[in-house]
Amino acid sequence: MFLNSAFFQLFFSLLPLALATTHTKLFTQGTTITKPNCQAKCGNLTVPFPFGIGRETGCSINPWFDVYCNASFNPPKPFISETNLEIFEIAEDNLRVKNTAGGACYDKLGNREYRDQAIINLATSPFTISDSNKFTVVGCDELGIILGSEESNFSGGCFALCSSTDSLIEGDCSGFGCCQTSIPKGLKKLNATVTSLDGHISVWSFNPCGYSFFGDPNSYSFSVSDLNDSSFEERITQNVPVVLEWAIGIQNCSQATKSNDYTCFRNSICVDSGTGLGGYRCICSQGYEGNPYLSPGCTDINECVNTPCDEHGICTNTPGNFHCSCKKGYRGDGIKDGRGCTADNSGFPVINFSLGISFGFLAMIIAVTVIYFITKKWKLMKLREKFFQQNGGLLLKQQLSSNESSMKSTKIFTAEELEKATNNYAEDRILGRGGYGVVYKGILHNQLLVAIKKSRVMDQTQIEQFINEVIILTQVNHRNVVNILGCCLETEVPMLVYEYVSNGTLCHHIHNNGGMPWFSWDSRLRIATEAAGALAYLHSAAGMPIIHRDVKSPNILLDEYYTAKIADFGASRLVPLDQAQVSTLVQGTIGYLDPEYFQTSQLTEKSDVYSFGVVLAELMTGRKPLSNTKSDDEKSLATFFVMSLKENRLFQIMDPRVLREGSLEQIQSVGELVKRCLKLHGEERPTMNEVAMELEGLRQFSRHPWTKQEIQEEGIGLMSEDPSDLYTVRFNSDLKTEDF
Repeated sequence: MFLNSAFFQLFFSLLPLALATTHTKLFTQGTTITKPNCQAKCGNLTVPFPFGIGRETGCSINPWFDVYCNASFNPPKPFISETNLEIFEIAEDNLRVKNTAGGACYDKLGNREYRDQAIINLATSPFTISDSNKFTVVGCDELGIILGSEESNFSGGCFALCSSTDSLIEGDCSGFGCCQTSIPKGLKKLNATVTSLDGHISVWSFNPCGYSFFGDPNSYSFSVSDLNDSSFEERITQNVPVVLEWAIGIQNCSQATKSNDYTCFRNSICVDSGTGLGGYRCICSQGYEGNPYLSPGCTDINECVNTPCDEHGICTNTPGNFHCSCKKGYRGDGIKDGRGCTADNSGFPVINFSLGISFGFLAMIIAVTVIYFITKKWKLMKLREKFFQQNGGLLLKQQLSSNESSMKSTKIFTAEELEKATNNYAEDRILGRGGYGVVYKGILHNQLLVAIKKSRVMDQTQIEQFINEVIILTQVNHRNVVNILGCCLETEVPMLVYEYVSNGTLCHHIHNNGGMPWFSWDSRLRIATEAAGALAYLHSAAGMPIIHRDVKSPNILLDEYYTAKIADFGASRLVPLDQAQVSTLVQGTIGYLDPEYFQTSQLTEKSDVYSFGVVLAELMTGRKPLSNTKSDDEKSLATFFVMSLKENRLFQIMDPRVLREGSLEQIQSVGELVKRCLKLHGEERPTMNEVAMELEGLRQFSRHPWTKQEIQEEGIGLMSEDPSDLYTVRFNSDLKTEDF
């Protein structure tokens, strides 16, 4: 689907809902929907302000909210401004628009006959793609790749595979014939392509085409018949809408309320958009209804119309609320669902009844007090046990039972400690986001800086990922591996506490457009050597071999002295000493993922070697592992690097600074090492120990000894200054099959 950046979707929903979460209809009968003399409906769709029908008629809040009503259809159809983007529905918190699917078809010999892309472009509009949409790929031989814009810095995808229709399940979209993956909030651009892994040769008889699209996952359910349905793209266009989010302006509520063009009228409140890109919306206050964007604003709801009081009660409407009282001769609170109203009885022993109630109430207080102190400790124990089990505590206890020293060295933090350390998880403390949670910067009571990984609400698989990371990190002791300081299990979601690494990720330094003075060729070789040594230690020197399974530049951090630190062991696997490989569900990051591991699901330490080869290629060329701005031959850095080396074009693709500071023999040697790391067959790749030793040897080889001295002096000068915090807030630039 292509959405032109000159005109784009809008979305509006007036939300006259309570301050809690109670949803109401957009408008009640008699509510002002549009500005005076403006059309309210286009066909079957009601168009409320700040939306408006007509181009530049002044019926909307600004031109982005104009709706073109095409009367050539019967009934007329609404479109976004002058585009062909049809609006299906305007709901309370989203806008649903017509979709377009992309795909590719092949003949029985594997030749591609047709290919189209699914593209969303909101570059200059005030709207974003809702994270309620999902990227869906349908087919039995498909690799779907998502590439975000340079601004959103996002990429990812998923695989849809099968060998026959017998094993497929109707409605299941977990990778067999159909796969789905989520997208983060705040994205403006998305570009998706679908590529066949084998030209559909082996599945052509029942699946000649593959498809991809973005859209509401609740509107699509996979069917086996989709694999050979020539009208599939048309059905997606008509039945699976794309959900968009909106915001007024770019200011949040605290800023907008101080500006002259604040749009929320009387008896309404302002809410931040929640997209992460600024902007706000208006909703009616509790007890009020109407259009908060039009004068005079929201009006009081007369709750007495619905007779909330007892049949013997009197209802009095008040601004935003109501009050019930009893008629003469009755007593009570007057509320229908409360105590209601009961008739007075002069023969009733009021004094005796009151004394009895008083003594009974006193006795009840004493009894409750005694029971409270008896059960207080029991309740506290049960609550802690609940969270402990919920967050995988039993599994953690089982895994650590054979290594008590690791448990003793791991501090158990309380929830209060971590809330105070992160200023109650403030937005300005966020270091990074990923598919499984958020990392916060924390300051403990002893002024120690830490990084706190707060997971999202997790299913059983994610709990195992969390426990896996705890077990692995408690067994690792290496200067180039991020240390774990402890964990917290007494909250709804588990949390890990690491040492704070202040200078951000290697990915950030490689792809920083301005370049950094300290990031010389010698520094790149040193960082690569340190990272290789850490991985070699994990493979051979740890108590039990550890395969990281997600080696990439975003998972290599740099501390205040620009020392490399391997991080993020959420996807790692412990390997028994008597096993050379492990069968496992494929996990990793597209662009870094070992192709042999992807095809066989057999995980070995050589999978980390392949991923490290991609990191080395990044360090040498300054290119990203996947690029949407290059030709097909240059999209994969691994393929492009090996091809360039084979065609004697290695020095043409190098980063200019690498060519200036490294000798040709040194660069050639590192290039050959990358080539060996990127061999398609793992047995042909070197071990990480061999890679580390070769890199250490190449560090001693320099074209100009005085150049190295100047760089070292420059580096000492840099490190003497207070290091800036480069661990900035940003989305992870890589979407994984299982991320964070």
